Amino acid sequence: MRHKAYAKVNIFLKIVGTRGDYHEIMSRFILHKTLFDELYFVEKKSDKEFELVGDFGCPLYQNTIYKAYKALMKAGFGREVSKVFQTKALHVEKNIPSFAGLGGGSSDAASFLHMVNREANLNLSDDSLAVIGQSIGADVPFFVYRYDSANVLGIGEIVEKFDEKALSLEVITPDIKCDTGEVYRAFRKEYKIDINMAKKMLKMKSEELLKTYRDLELNDLLKPALKIDKNLENYRKENWFFSGSGSSFFRKVS
Repeated sequence: MRHKAYAKVNIFLKIVGTRGDYHEIMSRFILHKTLFDELYFVEKKSDKEFELVGDFGCPLYQNTIYKAYKALMKAGFGREVSKVFQTKALHVEKNIPSFAGLGGGSSDAASFLHMVNREANLNLSDDSLAVIGQSIGADVPFFVYRYDSANVLGIGEIVEKFDEKALSLEVITPDIKCDTGEVYRAFRKEYKIDINMAKKMLKMKSEELLKTYRDLELNDLLKPALKIDKNLENYRKENWFFSGSGSSFFRKVS
């Protein structure tokens, strides 16, 4: 059985404060269901503790799926999880580009948590999986809940379902890798927040947000990303918007 790990876009993303080294946000996440990675179990063929196969472009210890595996072990499910991976390996077919603001790694981690929860009969609720997911990455709880649209607050741990009609989107990802940490650090140098605007955006439907605001107003990370890599400016067009820390742009299509 193949499990689809969908991409996401941020309709808006406002920085509203800091919490230690983390940034507190108010954001609208929506699933982009025409772009997804696929995860599936196969028979294990090695003697590795955890066999993960896929084109990730990073060392195993940095992989979000491996971090999810370790998080489940740390949460007290070592025996059950180890039993699963005595005989099974995880294969991942990557389609979501990395460093693109589309949440591919976080979506993979959340899908992995659901797969192991079912395979190992852990019987964990979405709330419990989201708590584990929070230790892996800020976007993981959103993907755990699998809402089509949600307001995401705090450092990603607060996920509130938002009822609205699903949007049809077109997404392009330039051959530019945006480092999330670097973009957030660049934002801190100017550090201008507008909590009132962010609160207003939380109540608006996604389609209305895209009609009402410009790209720089919707995403606080676009300006610092443009400063880091001026080539992004070549992809700014009318009615196109920036997702997350980039480098992807999206627009609504009819």
